[in-house]
Amino acid sequence: MIPLFSLRMNFAAMAVALLYLTTVEPWRVNSKTVNIKLVTNARETSALCLDGSLPGYHLDRGYGAGQNNWLLQFEGGGWCNDLTSCLERAQTRRGSSHYMSKLATFNGILSNNATLNPDFYNWNRVKLRYCDGASFTGNKVFNNGTTKLYFKGQKIWEAIIQDLLPQGLEKAQKALLSGCSAGGLATFHHCDNFTKYLPANASVKCMSDAGFFLDEKDISLNYTMRNFFKGVVTLQGAEQNLNSKCTKGFSSNAYLCFFPQYALKYISTPYFILNTAYDVFQFSNVLVTPSSDPQGKWNQCKHKLSTCTPAEIDTLQGFRLSMITVLKPFLDSKSGGMFINSCFAHCQSEMQETWFRANSPRINNKTIAKAVGDWYFGRSKTQEIDCAYPCDKTCHNMIP
Repeated sequence: MIPLFSLRMNFAAMAVALLYLTTVEPWRVNSKTVNIKLVTNARETSALCLDGSLPGYHLDRGYGAGQNNWLLQFEGGGWCNDLTSCLERAQTRRGSSHYMSKLATFNGILSNNATLNPDFYNWNRVKLRYCDGASFTGNKVFNNGTTKLYFKGQKIWEAIIQDLLPQGLEKAQKALLSGCSAGGLATFHHCDNFTKYLPANASVKCMSDAGFFLDEKDISLNYTMRNFFKGVVTLQGAEQNLNSKCTKGFSSNAYLCFFPQYALKYISTPYFILNTAYDVFQFSNVLVTPSSDPQGKWNQCKHKLSTCTPAEIDTLQGFRLSMITVLKPFLDSKSGGMFINSCFAHCQSEMQETWFRANSPRINNKTIAKAVGDWYFGRSKTQEIDCAYPCDKTCHNMIP
């Protein structure tokens, strides 16, 4: 089991790195802040955050040629897999709208600036706030008389969609469902369902950013992430909302369908996978977990790549190879797209410096924004896999 504090510490470290990369960037002058909207009808279906507060989202309206096009972005932020961690989460913005910021800054794929986001800038762009702890899949209530927790991620997803439909989503001509990290994982579980809400002639596609979490053994040969996800699915009653074709195949181990690698082949909607082969979250929470490295022998390598031993680099290369091997069948997909680069990062579509600018990461001289746009609009086939570290010199590495 991955302790909640370890997830928070890793996200905190990434936040510091992101701040360092972005505080002096001139493009931030063009960033737009968007007000939150709480879903007042959510109480009717108990579509509530962990603490019972209303869920919410941020909507920036499209215009011109994009006024009938929609981009929905699931917010990320880890998970909780037991009552203790979920109770703690319920007292934060990840489990309660009471603690959420009322304004969200739209950058990267959410930007309304044509120069910074050439393909989606004038679409209706929505950020779905995350407050359930199970990638919008749970449907259960815990109540022991003194403590009550709402594991209602699935209902939150449905309530937000129902709120957006009369605002123009029901008439969408083009739509893209995306998400980052735990939000990227959510796209795997809601992609096909999303298409059912939209017109039959709409062009609907999905994209996961840093959401392709591997079912991989850690360095002590234990399935730490597998056990963690099992706890999430079991506690929050998420199994009923996983892909039924997938769960049928796994029978008693249906929780494994929470992993993208098992759910992907059952998704019929065109899908794009954006991920780094050396995802820093997975580095610390899938491959080298606190429990697998109790003496902290990997600490230096985690914080400074130049200190990694040859054996540690070999282990990282093995993790990259595992991801590429799992994704090989997806290479045959006619409608699928892929951008697997060799940066040490986590989430690249929401950050302007990694999404689209002069020195953004590239594969074959193609930026992430160009790759996603080419795929969505059918301008060219995009299935890019980067060479192994350290060959890529375009990365904004978050580990120096």
